Amino acid sequence: MKKTGWIIVNGNLTTNKFIDYAEMIQSAAQKRHMDVSIIKNNEILLDLSDRHPLGLHRQTYTLPDFVFFIDKDIYLAKYLEQLGIPVFNSSATIEMSDDKIQTYQKLTDIGIPIPHTIIAPKIYSTGILSDDYLQSIIHKLGLPLIVKEAFGSFGEQVYLVHEFKELKKLTNQLQGKPYLFQSYISSSHGRDLRLQVVGDKIIAGMERNNDQDFRANITNGGNMKPFTPDQKATNIAIAAAQAINADFAGVDLLFGQEDSYLVCEINANAHIRNLTECTSVDIADEMITYIEGKIR
Repeated sequence: MKKTGWIIVNGNLTTNKFIDYAEMIQSAAQKRHMDVSIIKNNEILLDLSDRHPLGLHRQTYTLPDFVFFIDKDIYLAKYLEQLGIPVFNSSATIEMSDDKIQTYQKLTDIGIPIPHTIIAPKIYSTGILSDDYLQSIIHKLGLPLIVKEAFGSFGEQVYLVHEFKELKKLTNQLQGKPYLFQSYISSSHGRDLRLQVVGDKIIAGMERNNDQDFRANITNGGNMKPFTPDQKATNIAIAAAQAINADFAGVDLLFGQEDSYLVCEINANAHIRNLTECTSVDIADEMITYIEGKIR
């Protein structure tokens, strides 16, 4: 009997990146004779009082053998898990990956290297940080420094701050949002690594470089080339993915001093188009092979 699956995407996003990712996964699954459908999160009725069968716009669908979750709708992911469906990645993994503060707390708890990081105190709605507090941040981290919002994608919501006035203006604008302060890693300016983890293996890697921006993301104008990680980078990336219980993840590493590496981010929903084209590794097939092994 054919295995069946759903690929969940967000129905309100205008970018084609997520649909492209979903179609890559769907194609890989179909090559393995799986019956896999791409479904938007806003097509599913989350009726907590009558959870089975699941209704989509007055239709009744047979529950799939697995769900490939390309979204951050954690409530939906948990809902599907409550129905007993294996979800890749799990709701808990997506939730932690989506929150950079939670991710960094987990990584430091188990000794995985990250840049020096200070969590901004919570402001419930309105309020500003004192000049004394901001001067203490500068004293600790130096200038320039990085400010990151807890939630953000594609290198957005990440700011390079050069002076006190700039820091004060930015933190005033971020009132009510969770964010953090981080040391600026000059040795990795406009340069980082993306390593794709599937299970307990690195299956592909690329180095990204950007001459125009401190962020290396391809979205921000960076370029890419294949990269074969050494054992140190491999161990850090795999440990980082396992720290958040990711079945697969794109782990971004910064270049530290003296051939060291620091975790910048763990992406539970990392898009694979650029990395696939850069390395010629069929990442979608590797993911489906992994899922097939899990649900067999």
